[in-house]
Amino acid sequence: MPEPRPRLRAGVYPGTFDPVTNGHLDIIHRAARILDRLVIGVAKNIGKGPLFPLEERVELVRAEAEIIAAQTGTIIEVVPFESLLVSFAHEVDAQVIVRGLRAVTDFDYEFQMAGMNRRLDPEVELLFLMASEGNHFISSRFVKEIARLGGDISTFVPRLTLQRTLERVQQHPGE
Repeated sequence: MPEPRPRLRAGVYPGTFDPVTNGHLDIIHRAARILDRLVIGVAKNIGKGPLFPLEERVELVRAEAEIIAAQTGTIIEVVPFESLLVSFAHEVDAQVIVRGLRAVTDFDYEFQMAGMNRRLDPEVELLFLMASEGNHFISSRFVKEIARLGGDISTFVPRLTLQRTLERVQQHPGE
């Protein structure tokens, strides 16, 4: 009788990715080195007033994730979602939720979310990855604000995202 095939270590990395930053890509790359399969969940999250529509955020993340998948050999999928995170983890058969931490303020929020997710489903583990030194200050919110005010965001986002962000800011000033 053949031995059962081992289950892939699968994780979910959720976020709005509006826009995707080099900090996000750092976490994706590092999680891909740990996991066999990584599902990047792009949250609809209209409450944050996204600069990019959901479909375009998925497209931008997917373009960058393909590069990381080729580098690491990890299966990476990019999927939109608007459900509870633990429900989404079940939908994509993930056992781990990956979260990036930049600063102490992130830890406080993530600690609370971890407790809630743990209560909702104690079988889903949380994996916190500290942002790399050069990325700990980058946030999508700051990137959008700097772009809107005419600042240089080229060191905070990948090339395709840079181009699209600048175009979007020019098309929709003041949003």
